[in-house]
Amino acid sequence: MPLPVGTSAPPAPSAPLPETPRVPPRALAVALVLGGLAVVALWAVQARSSARLDAVFATAAHLTGLLAGYGVLVMLFLMARVPAVEHGVGADRLARWHARSGRSVVLLCVLHALLALCGYAAHTGTDLVTAAKALAGYPALAAATGGTVMMAALGASSARAVRARVSYEVWRSAHLLMYVAAGLAFVHQLSGPDIAGSPFVSWLWSLLHAAVAVLLVWYRAVVPVRQALRHALRVVDVRPEGPGVVSVTMRGRGVDALQAEAGQFFRWRFLAPRLWRTALPFSLSAPVRDDTLRITVKALGDHTRRMRRLRPGVRVLATGPFGAMTAHRRTRSQVLLLAGGVGITPMRALFETLPCAPGELTLLYRANSPEQLVLREELEAIALRRGANLHYLLGPSDGPYDPLAPGALRELVPGLADHDVYLCGPPGMTRAAVAALARCGVPRGRVHSEEFAF
Repeated sequence: MPLPVGTSAPPAPSAPLPETPRVPPRALAVALVLGGLAVVALWAVQARSSARLDAVFATAAHLTGLLAGYGVLVMLFLMARVPAVEHGVGADRLARWHARSGRSVVLLCVLHALLALCGYAAHTGTDLVTAAKALAGYPALAAATGGTVMMAALGASSARAVRARVSYEVWRSAHLLMYVAAGLAFVHQLSGPDIAGSPFVSWLWSLLHAAVAVLLVWYRAVVPVRQALRHALRVVDVRPEGPGVVSVTMRGRGVDALQAEAGQFFRWRFLAPRLWRTALPFSLSAPVRDDTLRITVKALGDHTRRMRRLRPGVRVLATGPFGAMTAHRRTRSQVLLLAGGVGITPMRALFETLPCAPGELTLLYRANSPEQLVLREELEAIALRRGANLHYLLGPSDGPYDPLAPGALRELVPGLADHDVYLCGPPGMTRAAVAALARCGVPRGRVHSEEFAF
């Protein structure tokens, strides 16, 4: 659908992109792999070659235990919300890596326990039940067992079938037990021969754990409190934007110091009845301007439905900014923004702020009907002022015409294979768009997207 003429829009910010530190995904992945290899090297240096069955079991138990301990550190670090990592790698990718490392840690812990049990049974010449009873008398081993059980339970709670049946608050509260499990595992590690046998290794292992603990406390506790006191955000306006959709505008002090960029999100906690207990991620739907932040939210659950009843003056705690779907990801002069439903919110901010010459920027907005188009007047005003292309892709998802088919995309966006693509929408639409873009010749590395589901 071609662009209808709209009204004028406020001028786009002309400030250069914030030069904040960013860790590229590949660099972080390489660093984590090298750390794992260093752990294997530590094990190899201390391992003693022996053909005895109990020694074979013990050696394998030491390796799996060390890797499990390293995996716990990685898992916690990935969720520490370190800005350079969050802005370079992206919150959704970090969450996926965190989930994978969690599954690996549980598997390694179970293998470590089984191998250690078999090794002890072979060494003492007893059966597994007798060996298990004997090992249960060691406090460090009891702590490790408790930590392993907690991790396994938390891993089970993250399975899709379970997560669909529990609220976000319950799921998040249960995951706080991971810190307890990590502490119990650390107590066990310090008593093991691979760590306790060398003062230097013991010191280094303790230093790594202390560093991750400091990052967790600083970025997940201290920084949010400091931001809340410094910026004192409050709701100043709640405006309906469409069926079940509202924009919430907040104003504070020194908001520019947050260096929030278009395409990023915050975790918002509104200090109002029945809202204060939950902090959920919502993208900025407009650039930061005059010490104000704005989000646009669709009612998809109890929490988001209650946000429609927010009143001016409500205090807001905002943690962030997070996310890597910003102008820093751009590698081409031509850019396509592809949005579906309420996924238009980060795209709207990027549509206004991405540095592009007239004709280089295109926005495709997918919705079932004209009534579901959100922020339409703003989008049309921005497109008119910037000389950008705007097309609405309307119609039911199960209709006879697929506007996201490769042929349709090529017709709407000439030279699509030479574009960077920013993508945000429902999971089904995102998967279909990624597949269609690949068939149009757009490399996966030039398709930038983030998902915020817990």
